[in-house]
Amino acid sequence: MNLSDVTLVLATRDEAHNIRRFLSSVPTELALVVVDASRDETPELIGRLRPERTLVLREPGNVTRARQRGTEVARSPWLLFSDADVEFAADYFARLTALDETAVYYGPKLSRNRFRTYYKAFAMGQALCQACGVPAASGSNLLVPRKALSAVGGFDLNLSCNEDSDLVWRIRRAGIPARYRPDLVVYATDHRRIEAGRVRKTLHSILRCLFLYSGLMPQRWRRLDWGYWQDRRP
Repeated sequence: MNLSDVTLVLATRDEAHNIRRFLSSVPTELALVVVDASRDETPELIGRLRPERTLVLREPGNVTRARQRGTEVARSPWLLFSDADVEFAADYFARLTALDETAVYYGPKLSRNRFRTYYKAFAMGQALCQACGVPAASGSNLLVPRKALSAVGGFDLNLSCNEDSDLVWRIRRAGIPARYRPDLVVYATDHRRIEAGRVRKTLHSILRCLFLYSGLMPQRWRRLDWGYWQDRRP
């Protein structure tokens, strides 16, 4: 895989305090599609900091719609999804270009400073789920072949969160493998949701994913985020 085969798709909303650090970890030769719903200066900052190989679109919808729109605009055979509140490890893209199997790849989100134990435990949970045959992917660190997205019709626009996990489960059921790569590391730089409560965040993820994976999620609940986004205000 070459970097020219990959488009980084980034959904943003009021990320002016995070975007500079995120962009500093992204190679200049990588194509970037930003789908933005900000009320702050995020899109203007991106235009100044990374004018080359970057497309910024406006999308007032939620993160699911933003990721789907980015998918439809990008033209590369691989799509890398991430969030503005992380930064890529220094060796991330060297490791990414060494991948050669047509599969979904996802890696851990760790921390260099606060809550390192929490993030490490979450990554161990991802590895355990993968070993049990259930991919535990996150949209902050997710590489997907375009043909896999096309095979399942893209993201489920009825979901306002956990759309990343749901996508990978549907791709896996379509017969395309999903690989957990602990060497593909991103680092969290914004810990607001964990600051609001580690137990709450963990239970939210576990319960919603159980409902979604088992098929027991009532249709009327799929559009609800159960308070997931309320702690993302700057």
